[in-house]
Amino acid sequence: MLDELPLGNDSSAVTRFGPLRGRDFRILFAAECVSVLGDALWPVALAFAVLDLTGSASDLGLVLLANLVPRIAFMLAGGVWADRLSPQRLMVLSHFARFASQGAQGYLLVSGHASIGTLVALQVARGVGSAFYRPAATGVVPRVVSRKDLQSANALLWVAANTSSFLGPAIAGVLVATVGPGWAILGDSASFFVAGVLLTALPRSELGTRTERRSFRRDLVDGWDAVRTRTWVWASICYFSTFQLVYLSSFSVLGPWVAKHSLGGAPAWAAISASGAAGAVIGSLAAYRVRPSRPLFTAFGVAGFGTVPSLMLLALAEPTAAICAAEVFAGAAIGLSSALWETSLQRGVPTESLSRVASYDTMGSIALRPIGLALVGPLMMYAGARATLIGSAAIVVAATTAILSVSAIRRVQDGHEPPLDPSRAPLAVEISR
Repeated sequence: MLDELPLGNDSSAVTRFGPLRGRDFRILFAAECVSVLGDALWPVALAFAVLDLTGSASDLGLVLLANLVPRIAFMLAGGVWADRLSPQRLMVLSHFARFASQGAQGYLLVSGHASIGTLVALQVARGVGSAFYRPAATGVVPRVVSRKDLQSANALLWVAANTSSFLGPAIAGVLVATVGPGWAILGDSASFFVAGVLLTALPRSELGTRTERRSFRRDLVDGWDAVRTRTWVWASICYFSTFQLVYLSSFSVLGPWVAKHSLGGAPAWAAISASGAAGAVIGSLAAYRVRPSRPLFTAFGVAGFGTVPSLMLLALAEPTAAICAAEVFAGAAIGLSSALWETSLQRGVPTESLSRVASYDTMGSIALRPIGLALVGPLMMYAGARATLIGSAAIVVAATTAILSVSAIRRVQDGHEPPLDPSRAPLAVEISR
C-alpha cells in the first residue's frame, strides 16, 4: 500500500514548508517549474511559426493534431512502462526525447529549413514523449513525499503549472515579436534538457523498479482491473471526459467568437483567458491548505457548478468584466479540484499500478476533446452560439449532479484509502474477504 513505500529525504518531518523540506521533492518541484514554463511557450510560438510559414489555419490544425493524437494513442503504453521502469527514469527519457524533438524543430525554423512535413513529424515525436511523461509524473509523487504531504505537494506542482500557463504565453509573445518563434521553441527545448538533468539527481534507491516481467498485454489488463474495481475512479474518468467534451470545447471555440462579435475583440478574450489562468493559480494555492473531509465530492461540486456561470455569462454576452470575474472563480475551482483529484488517486491506488491507472485517467479525459472541438463549430452554425453555450451549461450541470450522486464518490474521505467496488473486485480480493 502507499503508506508502506519508501519516502524521500526528511519527508516525515512536519513543518510549515511541508513537502519542500524534503530534498527529493525540491528536485522534482524545480524540474517541474522549469519544464512547464518551457512547455507554456510552444503553443504560441508554434502557431506563429506555422502561420509565418504557410499562412494556413488548416496547416496549423494539422500540426496541433500531430501532437494530440500520439498523446492519446501512446498514453496507456506510457503508464505500463512507467510502472515497469520506475517513473523517474521514464520522466528523464521523456524530457530528453522532447529536448531533441523541440531542438530540431527550433533549429529548422531559425535556419529557414522548416516545412509543414517536418513540423508534423517532430510534433508527433513530441506528442509521444508527452504521452510517456504524464503517467510517470503522477506515479512519482507518492515515492518522494509522505502520504500526509501528498495534497500539499500536488498543490505546489499545480501552482507551478498554472503559473506557467499564465506567464508562458506572455513570454512567448515577447520572444516571437523580438527574436522569432524558432528561438522560443528552442527555449522550450532547453527547458526539457534542464528538467531532465535535474531529475537524474533523484536517487534510484528511493524509487526502485519492478523486477517481475510480464507481457505488455498482461500489464495493461492489470491496470484496467485497477480502474474497473474502483467505481470512484472509472466514474470520475467518465465525468472528466464529458467535462472536456462539453465545457472545454465550447468555451475555447465559442469564447473567442463571442469576444470578437460582441465584446470588442481580442483584448476582451485575452482578459478572459488571463482571468481563468489567474484563478487557477489561486485555486492551486488554496489546495495547499484546504482539506475537505470528502475531497472528490467537493472537487466535482466546485468544478462542475463553478464553471457554469462562465458559460452562461458568455452565452448572454454580458460585459467582459463580469465574465472575467466568473472565470477567476471557474479557474480557482478547477485548480483546487485538480489537486484534490490527484491526491485521491495517489492515496487510493497502489503505487505499483498507479502510473497505469493515471494513463487510463488521462487518456479517458482527453480522448473526446478532439470530437468536441470538431463538433462545436457546426453545432453553433445550426443552433447559434447562445443556444450552444446554454446547452453546454445544462449538460455540465446534469453530469455534475450525476457524479455527485455516486455513493463511491461520497465515500472517498480525506486521508483514507477509497474503497474497491466489491461487485467488480477480482476473485482473489473476494476470497480474501
